[in-house]
Amino acid sequence: MKRRYLELDVFGAEPLRGNALGVVLDGEGLSTEKMQEFASWTNFSETTFLLAPTVEEADYKVRIFTTSRELPFAGHPTLGSCFAWLEGGNEPRDQFTVIQECAAGLIEIRRDEQSLSFKSPPLTKYGPVEQTLISEVADALNIEPTQIVDSHWLDNGPGWIGVLLSSVEEVLALGPKALSSLSIGVFGFYDQEIGPQYETRAFFSENGALVEDPVTGSLNAAAAQWFIQTNRCAAPYLVSQGLAINRKGEVKITQDAEGNIWVGGNTSVISFGNVEI
Repeated sequence: MKRRYLELDVFGAEPLRGNALGVVLDGEGLSTEKMQEFASWTNFSETTFLLAPTVEEADYKVRIFTTSRELPFAGHPTLGSCFAWLEGGNEPRDQFTVIQECAAGLIEIRRDEQSLSFKSPPLTKYGPVEQTLISEVADALNIEPTQIVDSHWLDNGPGWIGVLLSSVEEVLALGPKALSSLSIGVFGFYDQEIGPQYETRAFFSENGALVEDPVTGSLNAAAAQWFIQTNRCAAPYLVSQGLAINRKGEVKITQDAEGNIWVGGNTSVISFGNVEI
């Protein structure tokens, strides 16, 4: 069966410098096995499949797959899937808000004339990282434990551990050697008044191999909660990610009057057509 398919660039400050995403607009009727098989074939960090919602409040449902597993939530697939759903000719109940259903629950996405932004979901695990695990994290990143200024659980689905280093230079110089099952986000603050507040790098293991994600919405959403609560940042601000692997991602962090954190960025269509699944 032929199904509509888009390839998108998400969070790119410039064309083709963000994070790639494959979106199958017509996901109905596909088994989990077929979805996983196709996601493995695209070889993107994530591929998503759009479905009819199963709850009244939602506009659509999405399932999110890496090359080897399904995720309950991820950031750049959320923005990209919403963008693709709108490009497919759909209209939400509310002109300015789209409600996405995923395994993590309902995600609210704001829509304006320039971009989309999602409301940061609740953290399922948040707090100091166990001392024994810090040594494992440092070993995986190939650094000394004393180089870690601070660390925190930042789990909103993918299971991130956040690690703060003393400078952007240290972050960009990292050469991780192994991660086992850890998903690690590393941050270093810029010493500047304008431009991005900090540089992010995201590492995880996929099929036994070390992977660096170009630009990571879920991690930056959780990190914003950490840094704003600890008075390291005040929204609105920008985050940079991807420079170490020749990408140029830009994530926009804002906060509303109720204290909710929103994560936004650019999304653009790179290619579209039909796929046979």
